[in-house]
Amino acid sequence: MRLSLLLPALLLCASVARAEPSCTDLIDRVTAATGATVAERSADFARFDAGENHSLTLSCGGVHPSSVGAQYRGETAPESYYDLFAKAGHAVTGIGTDILRDAAKRARDAAGRMRHSNVEAGGALVTCSTMKNDKGPLTLCAVIERADRS
Repeated sequence: MRLSLLLPALLLCASVARAEPSCTDLIDRVTAATGATVAERSADFARFDAGENHSLTLSCGGVHPSSVGAQYRGETAPESYYDLFAKAGHAVTGIGTDILRDAAKRARDAAGRMRHSNVEAGGALVTCSTMKNDKGPLTLCAVIERADRS
């Protein structure tokens, strides 16, 4: 009898403990970790201003895994770009900043040769691309959570 009353309570606690963070929680984490300011937000997306030539975007989970990206407008991304990317990525995924920084650098180096590159990092995917348009060169990197990550 006691077990039949305890089991639903345990299942409820387990499902609450495994719940994904809300988009508001992720936005707050990214803001706290990076010092960036929210420039635009919706129910499942945010864009951040993160200093001169730097910006961040956040796509919140739900049906799809969450991802956070960093953009740098310029020819060669400085160390501050990789630090910003790693801090934002850690805030969303929990993966160590050193792992994310290294993966972004490797993906960016390869993207310089191939325009786009992916690197596995701590159970997530780090993807980088480079492009040039009428506004100049741009580096884009993102860390994307894996749906099967637990």
